[in-house]
Amino acid sequence: MRYNLGKKMKWEVKEMVPLVAFPELVEHYAPYFVDMFSAEASIQFKRYLSGLIVSENKTVDGINRLVVHESRNQSSLNRLLTESPFCLTELNQGRLKLLDNVPRTRVKPKGVVSVDDTLLTHYGRHFEQIAKLYDHVQGCYVWAHNLVTLHYSDDRTDYPLLFELWRPADLEAIEQGLLVAGLKLKASKSALKASDPKKWRQYLVGVWRRHQAQPEVAALYDSKLRIAERLLQHWVELYPNLRLPVTFDSWYTQPSFCHFIDRLGLPYVGTLTDEAELVLKTGRHRLDAFAADLKQEHQAALKHGQALVFKPVTIRFKGQPELYYSYCHTHRVHNFGKLRLVINHRQADLADNPAFFIANRLYWQAAGITRIRRHRWPVEVYHEEGKAEGLDQYQLRDFEAIERHVALVAVVYSLLRAAQQDASLQHKLQRELKLELEGSGPFWRRVAQAQSLWNLALFITAGLAQGQTLHQVMAPLLRAICPH
Repeated sequence: MRYNLGKKMKWEVKEMVPLVAFPELVEHYAPYFVDMFSAEASIQFKRYLSGLIVSENKTVDGINRLVVHESRNQSSLNRLLTESPFCLTELNQGRLKLLDNVPRTRVKPKGVVSVDDTLLTHYGRHFEQIAKLYDHVQGCYVWAHNLVTLHYSDDRTDYPLLFELWRPADLEAIEQGLLVAGLKLKASKSALKASDPKKWRQYLVGVWRRHQAQPEVAALYDSKLRIAERLLQHWVELYPNLRLPVTFDSWYTQPSFCHFIDRLGLPYVGTLTDEAELVLKTGRHRLDAFAADLKQEHQAALKHGQALVFKPVTIRFKGQPELYYSYCHTHRVHNFGKLRLVINHRQADLADNPAFFIANRLYWQAAGITRIRRHRWPVEVYHEEGKAEGLDQYQLRDFEAIERHVALVAVVYSLLRAAQQDASLQHKLQRELKLELEGSGPFWRRVAQAQSLWNLALFITAGLAQGQTLHQVMAPLLRAICPH
């Protein structure tokens, strides 16, 4: 008999099902990381991954209380994040090697790399490198760290490739560095330090941005764009024979960033806002006005039976067909240069708002450009699902410890992605649990929870079979849940 853990499941394993053994999901992939840790740290590594997967409480305290197997003082788990000498670069390389060894999750020639960032929101300022940042979802400023991610996606899988936490600008260091570089600051702006710190920051970072072509100025501050450039440079070094296209939203579609990608020799698909300008024979025209003129031409052509301006285009994304109505032509975009422009509608009558994409490969067509841009969406899903796996659920104050937590969450997300495509792991679990193992990352998290419940049942059964009373069997479990 097989059980289905899909939509029909009426129960959910909650956080206080004690872990009496590490989930098979963790044990199966642990060998990829064993050389990175001491024997003690390796146990803490597996404890932390297990807790991130199974527990609803992703804090160190919540994870520590859950793990009865290898039960230890919370300080030993804290040391994994604050003192253990493991290298984040090696950890990420091990994670990517794991994914490369599962054929369906390895990087493929038809894959796409996307760039995006997300806020890891917290209440209060008592975290290193936290800043008051604008949250576009809530429409207000919040205390948060900002995570920049380079994400891989193809029709079968997706996962983070590289990532880095942004650090707020050190205004004093930038000010001194600009002066050392020979750049004059307006004396009239100095008063803003005390009267309006926000405007002072905007002014100082603006000066830095205008002169960042100078190496000594660029080194003063790592903006999100500079972090994204560094991640892409690292990606090219890791995979020198792959020239996968890079895609990103309108915030990252800035001339300097696009020119940097050009210098790397990578193709890209960016996103323009309706305020961008095309350089036409009649002068510069805003993109929204240009699109409105095209719409009128299209409707006139439709009325008179002439060739349409927006042509139906079908792409496949994650195996599903999607229909668009696309205009595709080469244009000169102000500050960007000559690029391939695609204007997309989803409705046949063009009643919806258009989307504007640009590509630096002038021979590409609308279908290919649209398909690549469509693969930006999975990084949004990662940021959402990653937060469910604990991406922003830390109580750590130390910035390096927070970086390690984020890296370990990326490992968990990758384990869940690999499990979806790993026949050998699925075979092990099917023999034990008799489950129908088909589903998304959140489904595989429930599988690990279900296995933890199964292991708990086996633990209790074994204790009773050895002649222990139920109270004797349950005593260590109860002490773990209620230590006081």
